[in-house]
Amino acid sequence: MNTESTLPVFLVDELPAGPRAVLDGEEGRHAATVRRMRAGERLTLTDGAGSAAECVIEAVRPGRDAAVDLLVEQRRHEPPPRPRVVVAQALAKGDRGELAVELATEAGADAVLPWRAARSVARWDDGPRGAKALARWRSTARAAAKQARRAWVPAVLEPVGTAGLAAVAKESALALVLDAAAARGLAELTLPDDGDLLLVVGPEGGITGDELDALTGAGAIPVRLGPTVLRTSTAAAVALGALGVLTGRWS
Repeated sequence: MNTESTLPVFLVDELPAGPRAVLDGEEGRHAATVRRMRAGERLTLTDGAGSAAECVIEAVRPGRDAAVDLLVEQRRHEPPPRPRVVVAQALAKGDRGELAVELATEAGADAVLPWRAARSVARWDDGPRGAKALARWRSTARAAAKQARRAWVPAVLEPVGTAGLAAVAKESALALVLDAAAARGLAELTLPDDGDLLLVVGPEGGITGDELDALTGAGAIPVRLGPTVLRTSTAAAVALGALGVLTGRWS
């Protein structure tokens, strides 16, 4: 096993330019007080945009302003996966939306687009409540990317309605709408090698006929994943697994 893939990952705004670095703030406290890391142990810093640095801990400074002194051993940059998969996730009630973001991030989503679907039980307003819900999705994506040891953290975009989603579908190299009743299976399609691949996941109550008409009118293709009906919180992750194999993203 590649030991780099097992090192704990910490997100920073910018990777150090020189041979030494200090991990402080929330990530430094997490390393020093939660994970209780010690001198001599190794970790990975990433900026969430493909660049990473493997480091060895020189010293740990615990306390209220905990920080970790690091020596940079190796740097690397991972190009973004192609095609770029954008998951349009319908808003879901309770913690199901956050679970959907977590699983999609671990499965390789490159961006998440919250969708205000007609049958979504959850409602995000344009005020503080909506901003708080969006912040939770973004925090979930960051945590899941760290858990999955990803060098790229998926962006969680501003929410859109169906008209906005149709506009995104029209600009994508390929847009797919997950639909258990669709005639075509995912494996039957020719998938793009580059550009954006939009993956639309409906809410608990399903996608309405008007929504499906709007999306197909913008060029989206309804597809089914298999013989079973998946929850809105798990559908994207299952589809991403299939796309990882079918497109070569996982090769």
